Amino acid sequence: MSTQKVLFVCTGNSARSQIAEALLRHTAGDIFDVYSAGTDPQGVHPETIEVLDKFGVTASDLRSKHISEFDGWDFDYVISLCDKARQECRIVPTSGKRLEWSFEDPQFRAGPNPFGATLNEISNRISMFVLIETKEKPTPLELDPIQFFKGLTDEVRLRCLMLIQYEGELCVCEMMAALEEIQPKVSRHLALMKKSGLLVDRRQGQWMYYRVNPELPSWAKTVISEATENNVAFIEQSLRRLEAMGDRPQRQLSSCNLSD
Repeated sequence: MSTQKVLFVCTGNSARSQIAEALLRHTAGDIFDVYSAGTDPQGVHPETIEVLDKFGVTASDLRSKHISEFDGWDFDYVISLCDKARQECRIVPTSGKRLEWSFEDPQFRAGPNPFGATLNEISNRISMFVLIETKEKPTPLELDPIQFFKGLTDEVRLRCLMLIQYEGELCVCEMMAALEEIQPKVSRHLALMKKSGLLVDRRQGQWMYYRVNPELPSWAKTVISEATENNVAFIEQSLRRLEAMGDRPQRQLSSCNLSD
């Protein structure tokens, strides 16, 4: 199957379109050739790089580009991510689809962790886009609402889930430090949430990282997202402990000491 060209467009090409480009390339780079541009490029925002790195997505090659750089190109998909770009990106030729996604600019978004919240929203939309546009129809994740809400009645599991939602991705040792809990207890709760379908994991070297399952039904994603964004005080102390660990490489060194 030949790859299809996708162009994400927003005004500044500094946050939303850069996040979308990186996420789609990470998720389905074998299916799509992915690019982004702006109608008035402002450079890649440092927090864009930071939030993608936390999510485990390579962002070092991102750069801000003017839409004119793609003059003469023909895209299969042109996707605007803000109202201004929606009007101006009409000049970009496409033999395929024009899609309009609207996300609030994280640079002006209220609430905690605005870049992380925007990334999670775009990630959900990217997952839906890939499923629809590649005609893949996996078996839907069956999630019983009674079991879902029962699973959140345990305080340690709820804190783990909210921390992972807030940070995007965390390893066991990071959560041990954040919650001040022993490794067997944290691992047991994570294993239960993975078994129930709430979390998925990936291995990077000796570290196992957990994130919210992108295949969750939209209602479950909404519950987790809204609960986290509106109850940050519930995990505030844990977030401070994570912050005290520094960036992820430093966190790993600290985590080694915790697990010895």
